[in-house]
Amino acid sequence: MRIHRSRAAALATVVGFVLALTGCGSGGSGGTDGKLRAPTAGTGTPAASGTASASATPTAAGPSGTGDPAGAAGPTPTGPDGKGKATGGTDATTEDAYAYTHPCSARNLTVKVTSPQGFPATVRVVTVTNNGSTTCGLDFHPAIGFSAKGSALGIQATPPEGLGGAPAHPVRPGATTYAAVDLNPSGGGGPVADEINILADPSHMPNADGVSLPLATTGTVAKPRVGLYHFTARDSLDTL
Repeated sequence: MRIHRSRAAALATVVGFVLALTGCGSGGSGGTDGKLRAPTAGTGTPAASGTASASATPTAAGPSGTGDPAGAAGPTPTGPDGKGKATGGTDATTEDAYAYTHPCSARNLTVKVTSPQGFPATVRVVTVTNNGSTTCGLDFHPAIGFSAKGSALGIQATPPEGLGGAPAHPVRPGATTYAAVDLNPSGGGGPVADEINILADPSHMPNADGVSLPLATTGTVAKPRVGLYHFTARDSLDTL
């Protein structure tokens, strides 16, 4: 399902997010120097399949997705009776439409970054898993910045143009959504990033909800791009 929308405000928020990350390190949400810092990142560790990943969760980690489960079936919604439906009918809180008026909360999300096998060497994939019990909505792409040795590079990834459509990207309970990021689409010269800065929903989340994750495989950053959220990494890659 591809849904797009026009959101000039989202682009403005992306810029604000990157500026707010200037001077951020990979430590906790506050430092002794008084500067804003993103939550502590997880450790990048190659998975058994050869896919490197790192993750961060504002609270205790719940289910998480890794790699690219192309064509994988979505989770079964769970209602108050534990059977996917509320007593007496469908549980509206697990339907996609519920997400249009209920943005995701950072405390219910697990955010990761991976380097999937079979993808271009310049591409990383951001994964966002909804650990909550209800469907929630995300902006149609995350805000993405980059750092090197703990200092923000002041470079943000550009999303696709001409967006339009439904008011949010719905993520059902237990589901994972993916956003491809191309660090260097043209192969040009630029600084080498060792960390990616992610705000999962720039339209509704404050900058403090951003996370900084290590890039297990560093890469040169030049005119980076970020794709739209989709339920497979390859579908997101196609939107770059």
